[in-house]
Amino acid sequence: MGRTQIISKSTVCAAIHKEPNLRIDLTPWDLKLIQFDTIQKGLLFRKPPNDNTDTSSLNLIHHLKTSLSRTLDYFPPLAGRLATIEHHDDSNTISVYINCNNAGAEFVHATADGVSVADIITPVYVPNEIVYSFFPLNGVTNCQCISEAKPLLGVQVTELVDGIFIACTINHSVVDGTSFWHFFNSWSEISRGSDCISKVPVLERGFLSESEYFPIRLPLWSIEPSGTRTPLPNLQQRVFHFTKENVAKLKAKANAEIGSTNKISSLQAILSQIWRSFTRNRSLDPDEEVLFMLGIGVRQRLQPPLPPEYFGNAAQGEFVSMKARYQLEQGLGNVALKMNKFIAAYTDETIKNFLESWGKNPEILTWDSLPTKNNACFASSSPRFNFYGNDFGWGRPMAVRSGSANKVDGKITLFAGVEEGSVDVEACFLPETLQASRS
Repeated sequence: MGRTQIISKSTVCAAIHKEPNLRIDLTPWDLKLIQFDTIQKGLLFRKPPNDNTDTSSLNLIHHLKTSLSRTLDYFPPLAGRLATIEHHDDSNTISVYINCNNAGAEFVHATADGVSVADIITPVYVPNEIVYSFFPLNGVTNCQCISEAKPLLGVQVTELVDGIFIACTINHSVVDGTSFWHFFNSWSEISRGSDCISKVPVLERGFLSESEYFPIRLPLWSIEPSGTRTPLPNLQQRVFHFTKENVAKLKAKANAEIGSTNKISSLQAILSQIWRSFTRNRSLDPDEEVLFMLGIGVRQRLQPPLPPEYFGNAAQGEFVSMKARYQLEQGLGNVALKMNKFIAAYTDETIKNFLESWGKNPEILTWDSLPTKNNACFASSSPRFNFYGNDFGWGRPMAVRSGSANKVDGKITLFAGVEEGSVDVEACFLPETLQASRS
């Protein structure tokens, strides 16, 4: 298979710098991720018609850069930089904010000679090396955007033999998955000819305006790159496809096992099926505790709720746990029910208590604070995001893939499938675990 070559790198700024003095203080949801990696997601397209000459290629790149610039008019944080204020009092702390200074986003134009669309979507296992090379700002952590003034947004457009891969890398202390795809959807909207975007981001942090701990003060060490994670070089990835019919059957089975008709959601049924499958494939001790990290969205759980267009992080990762023996013996429905009850208990009061206590005593997550054994799964993304509506002007994408950021043994990334109602699960595990899933 071919290799990716960089053709050019440039900086794209907002076409109109509307609010030159805009400052956005980071929230507990933003700051707790400061030591982790960025979000990296990208879309694979067929090549636009008649795009087989150097001139048409350059025209496409110019068009994408121009539409990106216009989109950044609506998303000033993504053209900004992380900045800090040091507090030289008894606390000796630091506060972090987004300086919306229009310093710009990184734009990379690349080619992958000899690589076709089929090379990406046909293999049983994701060709990690080539797919990861489609993403910009590889290896950059969120806090490096402070210490090294890295861009908060990187875009890479890679030309394949018969396709185009458009990838975004965005600082995870600036966006969650909802906001990531809000931006991606808006860019495609502008690219295909719209004069404005349909959903304007909401940048205000009014829900924290009465907190005595906002802006939040962090210990100085917390913004220094300190992660000790060493990615396992032999991790493999496979995309499992659940058809609309498969999803319906799983949901019905989970509900029937607990004597219900609709208590368990489709997503809870899928996650429970995946969790049980990989617990079995890992051949764990039956008495070992197994963990599953759920990303719980809080926009609509807060009272009053945050607007759907709230731009930033508004999700919390929490672990559900149970004994491996119980999980495998009790069946799909009971595992899904435990997830269901765990999520339902995440109330407005729980969220507000977290915001207040974290503001008072910030608890920075690090790689060392996560489970290091092979007894955990970590779910991210959501099939509810709009992946396949991202038409940049020459048709819908064919597939979605993620970059190397935050990849660990047990990482589960959820996407909508191409067919309506279907779900794709990108599973990152040790080779022997994935091999067991084929038997």
